[in-house]
Amino acid sequence: MSESTFPPASPSLPDEARLRRWRLVLGGEAESSCGKLSGAPAEMDQALSALYDADGKNGLGRSSSRQGGRGGSAPSVARWLGDIRKYFPSSVVQVMQHDALERLNLRDMLLQPEMLESVQPDVHLVASLISLSRVIPATTKETARMVVRKVVEALLKKLEEPMRSAVSGALDRSQRNRRPRHSEIDWNRTIRANLKHWQPDYRTIVPERLIGYGRKARSPQREVVLCIDQSGSMAASVVYSSIFGAVMASLPAVATKLVVFDTAIVDLTEQLDDPVELLFGVQLGGGTDINGAVGYCQSVIREPRNTILVLISDLYEGGVEANLLRRAAELVASGVQFITLLALSDEGAPSYDRALAAKLAALGVPSFACTPDAFPGLMAAAIRKEDINAWAAGQGLLATRGR
Repeated sequence: MSESTFPPASPSLPDEARLRRWRLVLGGEAESSCGKLSGAPAEMDQALSALYDADGKNGLGRSSSRQGGRGGSAPSVARWLGDIRKYFPSSVVQVMQHDALERLNLRDMLLQPEMLESVQPDVHLVASLISLSRVIPATTKETARMVVRKVVEALLKKLEEPMRSAVSGALDRSQRNRRPRHSEIDWNRTIRANLKHWQPDYRTIVPERLIGYGRKARSPQREVVLCIDQSGSMAASVVYSSIFGAVMASLPAVATKLVVFDTAIVDLTEQLDDPVELLFGVQLGGGTDINGAVGYCQSVIREPRNTILVLISDLYEGGVEANLLRRAAELVASGVQFITLLALSDEGAPSYDRALAAKLAALGVPSFACTPDAFPGLMAAAIRKEDINAWAAGQGLLATRGR
């Protein structure tokens, strides 16, 4: 645990308080120089030591000799989860939970209801639950669903309105009818656009131009296909993609499909109305056959020139790369807007196959990492058929261009 976990030590703090803070930062080895801890600081130190001390990395809840001669056993997992929630802010709790899963392989945290009731729900926890969905005991499954639902609802609350507004606005601009019939006139917009033509003598507006609703199309205005790599490294991207897919599926002017893949391909489009069930239908891990997945997506595209295909993958291909490149070229030539997101998460630029990304970019398939906050803007730009490379550059996103 770094010093940045704790608030900065002000020079005005008493020497005793400053020593206590340094003792928490440095761990048990600093006891001789910084003094012993008692009360709440001692409990904070115990929670940190159980996770980060060298002798604690073999498992929380097991008896072990403690460095510094303090003795005693490490806290149980349930007690430890309660302690970190008590003494640390939620952002730090999430980091510590994630570190516990990574460093200590604490499957027990996710396989027992009382453990799940104690954790701080976040995207990484949802990803871990998804990866264990096939082995979670029946007695724990309902609790696991409650945890996942809590995170999904929080993400929907944060992301749904920006996504809906961006996509609906882009579609609305593309549908606007400049020569409407009388029954198609959008009177609110027409009046706002012609206020400068108010005639006070007649107490009316003489409209110079009419603005109408878009004529109803025989098929959806846009088709969006989300093709998601479900290998373990893409876990957070799977969670965010499922949320955005569910939002877009609720828009009548967008036909949304969601496909997940490893070496197998699963079409989860029918589950887009329930993101929780959708996430439990994902099986994280396994190999990667991007070519096969893109081939399946190619087979379900009905109107290429009205389709946006978003491949979310780190591009470490386990299938036939030459066939993938051939399919990509065919899709671009047919008019499909083909975009590769190397990640859809808050975790920054991922490790990815740069050579394959460059080859795809040379075919007109831009590749870059995208944050959840930027994704609604990306979809709006794609709907308006803007230059996606230029859009990504304007957002400060890392883009891979072809030579």
